[in-house]
Amino acid sequence: MEPAGLEQILRELLLPDTERIRRATEQLQTALRDPAALPALCDLLASATDPQIRQFAAVLIRRRLNTRWRRLAAEHRESLKSLVLTTLQRETEHNVSLSLAQLSATIFRKEGLEAWPQLLQLLQHSTHSTHIPEREMGLMLLSVVVTSRPEAFQPHHRELLRLLNETLGQVGSPGLLFYSLRTLTTMAPYFGIDDVPLARVLVPKLLTAVQTLISVDEAKACEAMEALDELLESEMPVITSHLSEILSFCLGVAGNTTLGDAVRVRILCSLTFLVKVKSKALLKHRLLPSLLHTLFPIMAAEPPLGQLDPEDQDSEEEEPEIGLVGETPKHFAVQVVDMLALHLPPEKLFSPLMPMLEEALRSEKPYQRKAGFLVLAVLSDGASDHIRQRLLPPLLQIVCKGLEDPSQVVRNAALFALGQFSDNLQPQISSYSREVMPLLLAYLKSVSPGHTHHLSKACYALENFVENLGPKVQPYLPELMECMLQPLRNPSSPRAKELAVSALGAIATAAQASLLPYFPTVMEHLRDFLVTGHEDLQPLRIQSLETLGVLARAVGEPMRPLAEECCQLGLGLCDQVDDPDLRRCTYSLFAALSGLMGESLAPYLPQITTLMLLSLRSTEGIVPQYDSSSSFLLFDDESDGEEEEELMDEDEEEEDDSEISGYSVENAFFDEKEDTCAALGEISVNTSVAFLPYMERVFEEVFKLLECPHLNVRKAAHEALGQFCCALHKISQSCPSEPSTAALQVILAQVVPSYMQAVYGERERQVVMAVLEALTGVLRSCGALALQPPGRLAELCNMLKAVLQRKTACQDTEEEEEDEDQAEYDAMLLEYAGEAIPALAAAAGGDTFAPFFAGFLPLLLCKTVLAALLHALPLKEDLEEWVTIGHLFSFLYQNSPEQVVDVAPELLRICSLIQADDKIPSDTKAALLLLLKFLAEQHTDSFHSALGSLPSNKAQELQAILGLT
Repeated sequence: MEPAGLEQILRELLLPDTERIRRATEQLQTALRDPAALPALCDLLASATDPQIRQFAAVLIRRRLNTRWRRLAAEHRESLKSLVLTTLQRETEHNVSLSLAQLSATIFRKEGLEAWPQLLQLLQHSTHSTHIPEREMGLMLLSVVVTSRPEAFQPHHRELLRLLNETLGQVGSPGLLFYSLRTLTTMAPYFGIDDVPLARVLVPKLLTAVQTLISVDEAKACEAMEALDELLESEMPVITSHLSEILSFCLGVAGNTTLGDAVRVRILCSLTFLVKVKSKALLKHRLLPSLLHTLFPIMAAEPPLGQLDPEDQDSEEEEPEIGLVGETPKHFAVQVVDMLALHLPPEKLFSPLMPMLEEALRSEKPYQRKAGFLVLAVLSDGASDHIRQRLLPPLLQIVCKGLEDPSQVVRNAALFALGQFSDNLQPQISSYSREVMPLLLAYLKSVSPGHTHHLSKACYALENFVENLGPKVQPYLPELMECMLQPLRNPSSPRAKELAVSALGAIATAAQASLLPYFPTVMEHLRDFLVTGHEDLQPLRIQSLETLGVLARAVGEPMRPLAEECCQLGLGLCDQVDDPDLRRCTYSLFAALSGLMGESLAPYLPQITTLMLLSLRSTEGIVPQYDSSSSFLLFDDESDGEEEEELMDEDEEEEDDSEISGYSVENAFFDEKEDTCAALGEISVNTSVAFLPYMERVFEEVFKLLECPHLNVRKAAHEALGQFCCALHKISQSCPSEPSTAALQVILAQVVPSYMQAVYGERERQVVMAVLEALTGVLRSCGALALQPPGRLAELCNMLKAVLQRKTACQDTEEEEEDEDQAEYDAMLLEYAGEAIPALAAAAGGDTFAPFFAGFLPLLLCKTVLAALLHALPLKEDLEEWVTIGHLFSFLYQNSPEQVVDVAPELLRICSLIQADDKIPSDTKAALLLLLKFLAEQHTDSFHSALGSLPSNKAQELQAILGLT
């Protein structure tokens, strides 16, 4: 094939003419089958005068070499390697240089450094050149090849770090700075302890380099900030000594209103991550006040004159989600406060925060007040215990007052805060129903049905508050139902109907059987919405499905006659409509129906499991993110990507594309996978033997999701695996057979090690807490079977000790000094570990567990763990666990009885509940009474104060038992 003919085809592909492109594509596919195509492309790469043709040739060569490199003769491979490096050195067009660097990286992945010494020589020569364009080319090549195989450069880290120390000082050359930071980004996860001194020196220069890039190109600066994130995440102690500098830099950029939103948002994301991984260091270096002082003005910023924040707009266009929306600094600053609440001890956060919060809430400026309510909303998540125990009445009063604020933007924020309070401050907040419900109902009635944005915020707060009320909802039920049925009966917008249907689900959750008088009317409306085929009514149909599932759980038996109809309806909708949200709600409906139908769901399980397996396996919604380092200060290198993909032979096996830097997944598809896992776990337990034929395939697919990048999916997968174990154990007990027992043993042999791996290695605390809770459930259900093979008990004990000693990946282990104050989520993690110990003891048996228990006792006597463990008592699931608790009480009395002073109310509460229970081991009761006698004799004031918290009859009984009357 002649290069000229091939060049003409490539030129045709670059024309803005669809028909000519189609013909040229066919011609190129034919031409590329010719063995002479590769030499012709190489000729064009070296000699074509048009840079677009040279770039196209480089891309096509690279894609062909991805799978065909080993088929080339050795001399052809050497010739190609030489050609690429020679061409790269004389190339003057940046885009072509980048494509040549990517071609070099493809060859490097196949060959390695030892087989291509010329590459290393070129890198060493060009990166040290005094000629800036040549040096920039060398840094660009270095960043691309290091990214393609970072582990290959680990032996060269010291040399590379010295190089970066030099190039990051070249503040007059933005290109050098950018590619130096890209190289550092890739190297950081591979740093060893020997790299730390040299890496630390780079941090101030990194900050200066990013600051320089911000003034030149904010988009490139955003990419370069990944280097900072990688250093923050590194297990090596690189950035701690520079924490103050990093925080000052981040706050300076975040607070600079002359910069674009994108770069300020990006730096606030880095701040959020810094808080997450370095929370203790923030406190140690007293950096919290300056952080808060910068965040408040950002959160309180007013939108441009005549505009509103996205969440406050009331138009008929697509409605933003409840709470915070938009890529603005304001919303990301609130997320930083959210992260502070999640990762700092409440006492340490609230001390500097409350004066600023009070000032904002008292301000005459509405956006200051709005910021105050948004802060209250996020505090209720991470600091829920602190607020429940110390601040709930005054803060709830402030939020309720906010519902009457003259400014709509403030009222919106107050509604959001009330919804968050209702979610996070249970059960205490439900006791304020007399104060809150009249306010919410009055607010709801005051909003015009046409103002759906405001209506949605009112419904959000109402739903979250109502669904946890239980029997306390009954006085308000007639008024609530009238409010919600009215838009369903009368002409109103689809969105108003959707909100009413959603609220009906929350009301049903609280009302349970009290909803029965309204059940026929509600079902009639839901049927109408579910059978409609109008596309604009799709959200209403999805919400109706979700509410139908909620009704099945709430109403129970009266729903059974409709169960089969609901199954058929759900399956029919999944066949008709391709929508992840619809599938998600349908799966939740199937799970709810499985509780009513049990094994009667069997005829539908083939279709249900087939649909769910497709959802678990689906890659729909996954979008490849192409490496955007390709065009510093120039146009995008990847404009022809889609055309190039079409040109490759369909039957060729393709490796991972070196240009793909990652993937993004639309949230709806993550939500679908999460809810699929939850539904499968529930269905497996409820349908028992009927689920057995599907267990193996379902288990395999759910197990794969343990590697999912989305934490909620990983969490749901771990929980589902635990339910599969419990389901199989239930089957093996009710219908004993060798296959079911063998299946259980096979699954346990995979699930328990995966739980241990997650506890040690998972970075997200919510996932680890879910794993510990699932493990506790498996131990209680499966007993000694979960402790096979021999040695498993010791492994599990060591794992739980690691949690109690704060030595796992999700715990901040940076500070060695003991500090009893800790973030509430950290305390919850210890509580989950503490609850697993009695379950482990019961599964192993007292005699077997006794040697291991001695190792736990000193850890359990930690003030926080002891309080958390006592809070979980009395145990209901397994009375054998009380033996372990008895050992704890006995050890506590003999070694450290003073510990009980701080937990006196809990101790008296437990004693008052179990003394009359004949099933509790007598030794446990005796050990507990010894502790109480010590408390009564040695700490009389604490004892009587705790006694006063008990009902009078219980207090008298306890005094009589102790002989104190």
